[in-house]
Amino acid sequence: MNGYQRVMATLLGKEPDTTPVMLHNFMMAAREAGLTMEQFRNDPNEMARAFIEAVERYEFDGIMIDVDTVTLAGAAGVPIDFPVDQPAQAAGVRIHSLEEVADLAPVDIRGYRGVQVWLEATSILRRYFGNDIFIRGNCDQSPFTLASLTRGLEPWMLDLANGDNHELVHNLLEYCTGITLQFIQLMSETGAHMTSNGDSVAGPELISPAMYRTFSLPYEKKIVDRSHALGLPYFLHICGNTSRIIDEMLETGSDGLELDYRTDAAMAHNKMKDRAVFIGNIDPSGVLALGTPQLVEEKTRELMTIFADTPRFILNAGCAIPPITPPENLRAMINTARSF
Repeated sequence: MNGYQRVMATLLGKEPDTTPVMLHNFMMAAREAGLTMEQFRNDPNEMARAFIEAVERYEFDGIMIDVDTVTLAGAAGVPIDFPVDQPAQAAGVRIHSLEEVADLAPVDIRGYRGVQVWLEATSILRRYFGNDIFIRGNCDQSPFTLASLTRGLEPWMLDLANGDNHELVHNLLEYCTGITLQFIQLMSETGAHMTSNGDSVAGPELISPAMYRTFSLPYEKKIVDRSHALGLPYFLHICGNTSRIIDEMLETGSDGLELDYRTDAAMAHNKMKDRAVFIGNIDPSGVLALGTPQLVEEKTRELMTIFADTPRFILNAGCAIPPITPPENLRAMINTARSF
């Protein structure tokens, strides 16, 4: 089997010849390609080169194409800071009150440079690898997190806590859903084999499971449904310990959940075994970046032992892999998967 076939087998619930590896490694790929993050995010050819060299260096099976967590926010008019050698980050808000939602103009994200580069790099990678390596077209942030970036995290949390605001909250979520759906549509046109989103701030470390069910799940489900209507599988990622909302995350219809290293893998296995693919969840900092190859191998074996009774498993870190990760640690993780 090649990489594409291995990942597809897991999606279909069939046994691959070896555990597939699909890494959240954009920062490490850029660093090893000799690129600053500024160069990486502004040149689709260089972005594609970084991922190509990473695949050929480490021989993993799938590419998760990622750039930062604020590209859609930038397209929606949120002020963005672009550090030379760090991912972009929000530098302000788009609206200062929920009443301003009614005045937000429709957004066509195709005109935003960050979106253009992201899509073009995905197209280049699909043409280069064909159906040899699985291409996961990540589509930045889900509506709930995009709304938090548009409004500002602290004001957004206060908005959610005030029941009098909820109609306006849902208006903003609908607006952000339209933006996220555009990215799903455009990504489907690149030839990517699947789509995915992060919903970074929708986990129980910031909002209650009840809030997740009310304000995040329905909008995530719209994104999943659109991806499926376009004929593409879909993965969902939420940061932090998501143990308390795995059942709800599965209700979105996602084909797989990429879970943070803080989430209990054994519990997730029991809930997900015959329902969706588990992607993750090695600690990217404490183990991959700062640990020894021996520790990486030990933690990888522990995780793979938990999922040994199901083909619905893709090995990855629990979140983005730091650029300082030693190559020998990444190789230890991948070699363990190949020999397990």
